[in-house]
Amino acid sequence: MDFSIFLIQCLNALQYGLLLFLVASGLTLIFGIMGVINLAHGSFYMIGAYMAYALAPMVGATLGGGFFATLAVGVVLAVLLGYVLEWAFFSFLYEREHLQQVLMTYGLILVFEELRSLLVGDEVHGVAPPDFLAGTLALGDVMTYPVYRLFISGVCLALALGMYFVFTRTRLGMMIRAGSANREMVQSLGIDIKFLYRVVFAAGLGVAVLAGMVAAPVSSVYPNMGDSVLIICFVIVVIGGIGSIRGALLAALLIGFVDTFGKVFLPQAAGVLVYVLMALILLWKPDGLFKAG
Repeated sequence: MDFSIFLIQCLNALQYGLLLFLVASGLTLIFGIMGVINLAHGSFYMIGAYMAYALAPMVGATLGGGFFATLAVGVVLAVLLGYVLEWAFFSFLYEREHLQQVLMTYGLILVFEELRSLLVGDEVHGVAPPDFLAGTLALGDVMTYPVYRLFISGVCLALALGMYFVFTRTRLGMMIRAGSANREMVQSLGIDIKFLYRVVFAAGLGVAVLAGMVAAPVSSVYPNMGDSVLIICFVIVVIGGIGSIRGALLAALLIGFVDTFGKVFLPQAAGVLVYVLMALILLWKPDGLFKAG
């Protein structure tokens, strides 16, 4: 493997890992802070991809906007959807057993898939990247790398830094971390824990939808596309530590590199390597790499 191919694989691993982090960060917040096992989280990623496909023509025709306007409209709609879903469904799950949470959120998967089929159909769709990001970057004399993939990595890094700032430097982040550690104490201090949960859920859903929107041009848009992402994201949550954003980031990057280079060097065993990594880390640190925070 020459250096240019190695560099391309590293960039692919970084982009894949950062994209997984966007989805998994919302899942680890909802699971770690709210205590809800949300099997429907992968469906939010799918909703984002279909939003990228369906909203672009409408935003362009009505608002005269382009790619970034479509992303902005999609994220706003996702946050509103998250707020309504938390109020209508998830707010009743906090004191329920995990089995009831699993059944409720699995039912939401079926609802979302049926709505997707009725509204958009069951065909596979492609989403074109914006013209100004459709080029390639030369790596060596022969190899090139898509500019849009670099854009995905940049968006994910910016959001990761933004999350770090919110959770470590703001009052909202302090309340979220406190609510994760002791929700009863936070509530006794006069903080509206219900509103805090809705903010967390809406933010987690918005980030997952944004991940689906930016990933659509490189992964296509197809039914049940959130299922495989959900499984990997649960692995990330377990490896990184439930409720830990920095743990989710490190775990997602590890999985990105293991999966990408596993397909290069051990293609027949590539599907197993991620779970071998999880088993080894849990043998070393049963609670994951980091604690919540």
